[in-house]
Amino acid sequence: MPFMKPKRSFAALAAVAVLAGCSVIPELLTQEAVRERVLDDQFRIYSDQEQVFAPIGFDEAMARALKYNLDYRLKVMESAVNLSLAEVSRYDMLPSVLASAGYSVRNNDAGSTSYDVVTGQDLWGGNPTSSQERRRRLAGVEFSWNVLDFGVSYYRARQQADQFLISEERRKRVTQTIVADVRSAYWRAVGAQRLKPQTEALMARARTALERSREAERMGLLPPREALNYQRQLLDAIGLLAARRQELEYAKRELAALMNITPGTDFTLREDGEPALMSAPFNVAELEELALHNRPELREEDYRRRITAAEARKQMLSVLPNLSLNIGAQYDSNRYLYNNNWVDSTLRASFNLMRLAALPSIEKSRQAQEQLDDARRMALSMAILTQVRVAIELYRMSLHELDIARESSTVDQRLLDFSKAALATRAESDLELIRAEVRALNSDHQRHLTYAHAQAAFGRIYNAIGLEVLPDGFERLSVAELASLVSSHLQQVESDTFPTLLLPEAQALPSVRLDIAPLGGDGAPDTGMSLHAAVRQVLEDNQFRLNDGPGAGTTLQLALELAPTTGGTRQVRALWTLRQADGAVVGTQEYRSVLPAKVSARSLTAFAEAATVAHLATFQGWLQRSPTP
Repeated sequence: MPFMKPKRSFAALAAVAVLAGCSVIPELLTQEAVRERVLDDQFRIYSDQEQVFAPIGFDEAMARALKYNLDYRLKVMESAVNLSLAEVSRYDMLPSVLASAGYSVRNNDAGSTSYDVVTGQDLWGGNPTSSQERRRRLAGVEFSWNVLDFGVSYYRARQQADQFLISEERRKRVTQTIVADVRSAYWRAVGAQRLKPQTEALMARARTALERSREAERMGLLPPREALNYQRQLLDAIGLLAARRQELEYAKRELAALMNITPGTDFTLREDGEPALMSAPFNVAELEELALHNRPELREEDYRRRITAAEARKQMLSVLPNLSLNIGAQYDSNRYLYNNNWVDSTLRASFNLMRLAALPSIEKSRQAQEQLDDARRMALSMAILTQVRVAIELYRMSLHELDIARESSTVDQRLLDFSKAALATRAESDLELIRAEVRALNSDHQRHLTYAHAQAAFGRIYNAIGLEVLPDGFERLSVAELASLVSSHLQQVESDTFPTLLLPEAQALPSVRLDIAPLGGDGAPDTGMSLHAAVRQVLEDNQFRLNDGPGAGTTLQLALELAPTTGGTRQVRALWTLRQADGAVVGTQEYRSVLPAKVSARSLTAFAEAATVAHLATFQGWLQRSPTP
């Protein structure tokens, strides 16, 4: 029979669909697919980046971190997605216009008969009749608009727009965190790079000294107890030195990760000296108020409150009467119809009376949510105020620790200079010199680390206040352009926000020319250029700007004098004088010590270094009082 064909076709289609559904089974990723994904990720992570060809400065490190850091890229993409969703949600407010077209086929005629509804008898006037073709085409365009759907879509679009603004605040927070992390890692890495050659050479000498001490113990040149105590102290110093080196070395790897530099890439950092640190801010109340205005977390809470208000209004809309309008133009190719084209329209009003019972619950929910938002915002505000005060106090403490570290380094350097100046006539004298060098280098490590901690503490203040790192729209800039923009922007923001008072020891000092007079006295050794180079190195390590040009306005003069030999020793005197360009004396200072009768160039150089270290603070005071040329 003809009507069996469609049934068989339907059964066949149903069987095919069932079999297709049963054929879907879990499929594990192959190793080849995973390997291809890993290679693709590795290529994409480090692609489209400017290569490193020169030493990296602080501004360039921040620029590279902001431009290439993957966490920042992720936040940028999240903002783009939320912006796209906000744009899409605006179209939900438009009326619905549905266009349709189709083709209808029956396997038999749609015939019908009638009956008398009063008597219930069939009205057979002949054979069944039909007013519909077996095959016909359908088409229509329908316009519909719903008041409640429009209101809900409107508030949903506003919520999505606020979600985009929230993602922007989170992106700003990530940039602030990145800059703070770069500030901390960069200065630790600079210290590691600066001290690495000296550290490796000293650790090699220290291990040699250990072997010599053990050899002296075996030969009976040193008492066992004394030798073991010395070895214990030297091992402790070496262990501390290795720990400091490891701590600072890790900073370079951390910095490379922040800048998204390919692992294994060898790069160096530009050593421009340690920039001046600001004094601890004293305008705490102003900074607290600024933090409450700027912090991205509080702005995020403001947007969340707007989202909560929009959600409450959406709930209230469900209680209101609804009005819907539908207008459609239809077409049917059925030749038995009197009109194949027509327009139908519907206007309908509805009101869910049972929904009125939810009004008290909706109002309570709205109030509870608003109270929760207020409580969360106030708790966050209190936490931010605490963070500002704690950050300022930590910065003040870090500055104090930096002063102590600098003084400790100065003392240990002076002790080292005295050890160098002493005669190394016995085996233990050389060992004591090694131990003094280890102690001095450990102090230098601590000074660099403390300075990095002070920089990190200042960055914490910056983050606690929520200051803008840089303007938007920098993604298309080159690294050099972005570095210049970051530097100028940060300087402007910091000068507008923080007190301009600098630490006394960190104020910019005028440049000075170093002049060392020829050595006077009988038996003076020929020091050549080593004496000048040693003193110059000490001054440069302590941030003095030296100018060897003939037209330098201020001159720091050093005169060394050797006294006659008395009892196998002789006194040595260093006289420091600072002169202005017109010859006026700003100040004088002397330093005295005792050297062996036979003075060597090494001992005299060590004495000059000690004389320089002892009066660094005095030189700074002189230069601060001297007029800038």
